Amino acid sequence: MSETLGAALKRTAAALAAAGIDEARSEARRLIGWATGLDAAGLIAREGERLDPDGARRLDAALGHRLNRRPLAHLEGWTEFHGLALRTDARALIPRSDSECVVDLAQDHLRDDEPALIADLGTGSGCLLLALLSRFPLLQGVGIDESADALALARDNAAGLGLVARASFTCARWSDWQGWKDCDLIVSNPPYIATDEIAALQPEVRDHEPRLALDGGPDGLGAYREIVAIAGQAMKTGAVLVLEIGHDQRRAVTELLESLGFADIVLRRDLEGRDRAISALKP
Repeated sequence: MSETLGAALKRTAAALAAAGIDEARSEARRLIGWATGLDAAGLIAREGERLDPDGARRLDAALGHRLNRRPLAHLEGWTEFHGLALRTDARALIPRSDSECVVDLAQDHLRDDEPALIADLGTGSGCLLLALLSRFPLLQGVGIDESADALALARDNAAGLGLVARASFTCARWSDWQGWKDCDLIVSNPPYIATDEIAALQPEVRDHEPRLALDGGPDGLGAYREIVAIAGQAMKTGAVLVLEIGHDQRRAVTELLESLGFADIVLRRDLEGRDRAISALKP
């Protein structure tokens, strides 16, 4: 006889906890929800009911993937970012709540009643670009990424949110892109993890997310040097650059910006109180 939903929840949570996965019970609920189609309330209401054979097979398959440290967001196929439901898979970084403060900081430099052109360097899933376009209806935006696979995911997300008319995407390196001078605001979550620190990352990140989006070079600052150098020469006067940064990179990135003449530098912390976003004005 098959186990009840409540028993399946306990078994799944125990397996996840034994594997060292944080928030095991919460993840177990989500795995069972994915396998059965039940939301949290439905799972509670029906925890005494038996798990049907199809649901049991789906749960066991999903649990096996998760125990192999495949990210939960990849199993579910989507994640929430700044109030948006975004498709996510191995083609791009999973959008994270830490990055929402980049959107919040960028919003401080935009107005509801003014059209503007924005760009997202290394757009990945498109999360930063699409969050801003969804908030400001007069914005037009372009996402730039050298990964054609990531851009395909970003286009899917733009289509799912009804933003295709205002979002375009270009496959290019930042140094080859010719649109810097046209933008009123540029955002980016560049790779900022030092190369020799990648091996110590959680396996969900190290083994299942694109290294291109993680590896910031020997000191983690390679992408910032490139972006700030180009922006200092190519961005128009009055344009704003907004960057996600690592929690220990505030001083280094601030010095880079100041060395290229950027002004009005503002920092923003993430939900855990760590430095996470920085904006600067091109004078």
